[in-house]
Amino acid sequence: MKPTQFYPVIQTRNVEATAQFYQQHFGFSPAFTSDWYVHLQCDADPSVNLAILDGGHETIPETGRGLTSHLLLNFEVEDARAEYTRLTGRGLEVVKPLCDEDFGQRHFIVKDPNGVLIDIITPIAPSPEFAAQYSAEALPG
Repeated sequence: MKPTQFYPVIQTRNVEATAQFYQQHFGFSPAFTSDWYVHLQCDADPSVNLAILDGGHETIPETGRGLTSHLLLNFEVEDARAEYTRLTGRGLEVVKPLCDEDFGQRHFIVKDPNGVLIDIITPIAPSPEFAAQYSAEALPG
């Protein structure tokens, strides 16, 4: 298999509100819009995509219909601290405050209107213990 694109799809009851949330706070714009599905592309990098889908839509097999739960979206950014200031200033609910992790991340976590967790990450130098677990080409700076 050679994928041409990969993106998560959030199943929700409120397609419009969820799409608006990602547009307003995370810089996405719609590439396709209907009342049951919105395909979003990141304004800063069109290869970053996210889809919002009515969880009860007939195109989903009945056994897969419902709402997205227990999903964590990771957005890697240049400056997690600046994003923390920006997003908390907009009133987003922080469920994990900004912190540095020994495994090589500065990050924080907020929630979307569906309870989907959004982890905002900037890679940082890991502790020596964790640095040994990285391949040479993946070791954060």
